[in-house]
Amino acid sequence: MIIAKTKRLIISEFKVEDAPFFHQLLNTPKWIAYIGDRHVNTIEDAKKYLLDKIIPAYNKQGFGFYKLALKDNGLAIGTAGLVTRPRLDFPDIGFALLPEFESKGFGYESSVAILELAKSKFNLKKVLGITLEHNKNSIKLLEKLGLEFEKRIKPFEDDEELLLFAKDLS
Repeated sequence: MIIAKTKRLIISEFKVEDAPFFHQLLNTPKWIAYIGDRHVNTIEDAKKYLLDKIIPAYNKQGFGFYKLALKDNGLAIGTAGLVTRPRLDFPDIGFALLPEFESKGFGYESSVAILELAKSKFNLKKVLGITLEHNKNSIKLLEKLGLEFEKRIKPFEDDEELLLFAKDLS
């Protein structure tokens, strides 16, 4: 299901048929370095991850991570969306692109649309962003989107310290 369109992108819910693209995205060097190895080593692993984690979020939370595809040819180039996390009080915005589509404004373009949906469709009062301190591109994008640094946190069981950014939507 399409949830938004921007100047250059179609933002839609992932389907199990997106497993080959999802496998490719989750195995890019930057995904593994900055987001983490999800052990999605095969197309079958990608199908399972989509069916177990990504697709159920749309019904459970009302939102999730979405596929980003070019409007002109339908080519999948990345993901952006919102996720709830056990140790965070508000949903977290996230984004990732295939390497050949980085630094072309797609992360910003898609995230602006996601923030608009967060406020108007999902009625969220606040959105968070978390990132590693050395992920300078993510920090720049979060700040460009209007999120402000709040503090350092350890939101996951691995005890890795992340930077927490926040934006009030009310």
